[in-house]
Amino acid sequence: MNKVSSIVIAVDGTAASGKGTLAKKLAAHFGFAHLDSGALYRLAAFSVLESGGDPSNEADALRGAQTMDFNLAGDPRIRTDIVGKAASYVAAIPAVRSALFDFQKNFLASPPGGGPGAVMDGRDIGTVICPSATAKLYVDARLETRARRRWAELKAMGIRRAEQDVVAELGARDEADKNRPISPLKQAPDADLLDTSDLGIDAAFAAALALVSPKVEGALKDRHRG
Repeated sequence: MNKVSSIVIAVDGTAASGKGTLAKKLAAHFGFAHLDSGALYRLAAFSVLESGGDPSNEADALRGAQTMDFNLAGDPRIRTDIVGKAASYVAAIPAVRSALFDFQKNFLASPPGGGPGAVMDGRDIGTVICPSATAKLYVDARLETRARRRWAELKAMGIRRAEQDVVAELGARDEADKNRPISPLKQAPDADLLDTSDLGIDAAFAAALALVSPKVEGALKDRHRG
């Protein structure tokens, strides 16, 4: 397995906290590659469903992880509720997590495009995938705030849901993520906490940039000197 030698910004956090948007903006700011690790499980699940497999079956799920098409990472078809539910089954299978662990480590070791670094967001990036990350953020927000954001996203996609149902689903997702036996969601001891409850995206990005810039710019300077 490749050793991670590039500059890495790890962005972990709860669902609908804004971590994905912040990770993309940080990547664009520094000229780094970006990977949404959650999309990998959705891609694997989509591959399983497209082939007529069962996402809760280990062999089918592993085959999906091995045959997923990374070019579909931005495809809206992987963002449906059906794929999301299938992804939760796929993500609970150790063999799948192992296969995608290697994919993520290789991405960080050799960022696409040949840039000096990568930003990866997910739930176990700073704790499991890359404990030695240059900078780590743990993004969170109040449950009701996150649910309102997710409800608005679904509405924009034409998916009608009761806001209270979204609150319940996100609360259940938090519990599952934080208490699963494999790679649970938790704040790394050396991660900076960013609460976005009362911040718009511009203010949240400014806060994120202030937290990670000193570490990233220091690493870039060390690289140039070396």
